[in-house]
Amino acid sequence: MKTNKMKVEIWSDTTCPFCYIGKQNFENALSQFGNSSGIEIRWKSFELAPGLQTQPGKNLHQWLAEMKGISLQQAISMSDQVAGAASQVGLKYNFHKTIPANSFNSHRFLHLAKDYHLQDKAKESLFRAYFTDGKNIDDTPTLMALGKEIGLDPAEVKNALDDDWFRDDVTQDILEAGDRGIASVPSFVFNYKLTVTGAQDSKTFLKILERAYTEWQMEQTGSALTFTEGQSCKLGEDC
Repeated sequence: MKTNKMKVEIWSDTTCPFCYIGKQNFENALSQFGNSSGIEIRWKSFELAPGLQTQPGKNLHQWLAEMKGISLQQAISMSDQVAGAASQVGLKYNFHKTIPANSFNSHRFLHLAKDYHLQDKAKESLFRAYFTDGKNIDDTPTLMALGKEIGLDPAEVKNALDDDWFRDDVTQDILEAGDRGIASVPSFVFNYKLTVTGAQDSKTFLKILERAYTEWQMEQTGSALTFTEGQSCKLGEDC
């Protein structure tokens, strides 16, 4: 039976550079889509580096050089390529300011925002804080400040983080990704059937939206998952 809106589930990590690019491209496509009011977006949690220890004393260039066993200049060159791709869609990545951070608490923050229908704003706020502003997104006061900016009660944000709220929700998203065969992010699942991985360009996203929405309107169910691949970050691998 057809529901009121077609669901688009997006698995991403708040520290994944291609996830921010993918978000920007998808939203550009959605702004051009004639039935955008018929789309419901659900952000899903995914951890690329579950065991990462937050390192506020380093920037991403230094961390990348150490992790890959390469020179600092090589790490900067790699990051510059990604920053260049981001700039082409209007995003500014300041990797020299980016703090290597464990993303689990930021995902819990997103689940709190979801309860108040503020998840889109929360996701954008976290990406900007991490990639552009050089803020520590594993830090409770930082997340309290970001929460206040988007309309959350900072005291509730602190309680949620201190009292371990939403830990199971994050874990469930990650387990669901495994069940669906999702091993890289960003991954977009349209109407529970069509899966697209990577930071596709806006034109591609628009075509996929039109196709998926038409199928949803026709109530075509039971088709096999289809994957379209693009640039992404894979579990256990550095970007």
